[in-house]
Amino acid sequence: MDKSINYYMSLPYTIEMQRDPEAGWFVRVKELRGCLSQGDTPEEAIEMIQEAMELWLEASLEDNLPIPEPRSDEDYSGKFVVRVPRSLHRELVEEAERQGVSLNQYINVALARSVGRLTPRLQRTHMASAPMAVHDERVPYPASPLGTEQRDEPPADRPDADQRGQREEP
Repeated sequence: MDKSINYYMSLPYTIEMQRDPEAGWFVRVKELRGCLSQGDTPEEAIEMIQEAMELWLEASLEDNLPIPEPRSDEDYSGKFVVRVPRSLHRELVEEAERQGVSLNQYINVALARSVGRLTPRLQRTHMASAPMAVHDERVPYPASPLGTEQRDEPPADRPDADQRGQREEP
C-alpha cells in the first residue's frame, strides 16, 4: 500500500508544545525527528507545525525515506526485567527501605528522574488537526517520599556511579 501525506497526517502523532519566554511557543512532532516549529501564540504554533509536518512528510516520501508511525501506549506493558549486580540490588533495597517506600516505587521514581520526566505532561497523542494541550510549567515528577533535594556528591559511605560500575563482585 502506498501511503500518502494524507494517510500520515491522519495518524495520532504526539505533538509537544512548550512555552519559551524568549521565543513564544516551541512545538515538535515527537516521532518525526527534526519536525519542529514555533509560533508567537499556541494557535500559531499549531498552524506552523501542521505545515512543517506536511513538508517533512513530503520530503521523506519523495526521497523514499522511512516514516515512523506513532506507537500507542498499548505497545508497552509497563513491565521489563533488568539484571543488576547483587551489590547494586542490595543498595537499592536498602535505600528504598531508608526512604520508606517499596523497591518498585523507588526505582520507578529514579527512572523517571533519569529521563527528565516531569509532572504529567500536558501533551497528548492525537490527530494532527485536533486541539492540543500545552506544557507551560516544569515541576519535578512524581511527588514522592524520595524528596526533591539533589546531591552533587554521593554520601561518604557510598561510591559514586563511576566507581560502582567498576567494583567487582566477590
